[in-house]
Amino acid sequence: MSQCYVALLRGINVGRAKRVAMADLRQIVEGLGYANVRSLLNSGNVVFHADATAAAAAAAAIEEALVLKLGVASRVIVLDSDELAAIVAANPLLDVADNHSRLMVFVLGDPAQRARLEALAEQDWGCEQLALGERAAYIWCPEGVLDSAPALALGKQLGDGTTSRNWNTLMKLHAMCSAT
Repeated sequence: MSQCYVALLRGINVGRAKRVAMADLRQIVEGLGYANVRSLLNSGNVVFHADATAAAAAAAAIEEALVLKLGVASRVIVLDSDELAAIVAANPLLDVADNHSRLMVFVLGDPAQRARLEALAEQDWGCEQLALGERAAYIWCPEGVLDSAPALALGKQLGDGTTSRNWNTLMKLHAMCSAT
């Protein structure tokens, strides 16, 4: 039975580095045998269907194909629709965040990374907040993400072991998976 997956590519089309046309990205994912491939925005978000595949295997295949076909190295995190739904359902900051473009979700490449973030979650971040879920860290950045102290600390702690999306984007991806 076919299941919906979301691939999140880290650092695609941010600034001048790692430029990838979404049509090329869709073609790469289709070339791997995945079906109903759709992209969202111009920043490396791909929704696709596959028959019982391991998310980690899909991520590795997409990473390899990006390098081989486009010469672009990018960390890829793949979630199945249930994992994405759990991340959405677990967000504890929805009552605090009044601007969902400044509510960031850092998806963990490996759930074991959560332990490395527990000390950060216990810190006082002033008007900003950081909360942990099982597979994601949620950061409320009312002044913006670029100068967000918890976002910078989390990025420093995990490096390319995470990728972030704002809440609006994550909800659009969730809707795309739910609609199929």
